[in-house]
Amino acid sequence: MKIQSNPNLLSPSVLAFVGDAVYGLYVRTALADVNRPSGELHRLSVKLVNAAAQAKSFGVIEPLLEEKELAVFKRGRNFHTSSTPKSATNSDYHTATGLECLFGWLYLSGKRQRADELFDIIWKNRVL
Repeated sequence: MKIQSNPNLLSPSVLAFVGDAVYGLYVRTALADVNRPSGELHRLSVKLVNAAAQAKSFGVIEPLLEEKELAVFKRGRNFHTSSTPKSATNSDYHTATGLECLFGWLYLSGKRQRADELFDIIWKNRVL
């Protein structure tokens, strides 16, 4: 599916909204290889798709990002949010929002191969 809008013109909140789903799908797809009961897979996905885990994931790929990718991340990270979940530090939450913004932008820009590449690096270096 191709969107009508230019992803470069979308707000960070829209990019993060899409990126949250994209990142979650990457995690769930990777966990499919674990081949465990769905309840256990859900618990594992919750450990990997939260602000603290996503902030750590960003640290893994940060040195590999291109200038435009880093700029998109920063737009998301610096986006003003009205609240932070109790389960997350302010720093982790903003970093996670930036990561979601990046994955949303990559997806909507049709750069799926790059998103695959970055997620593969995250997955191989994950810390549970």
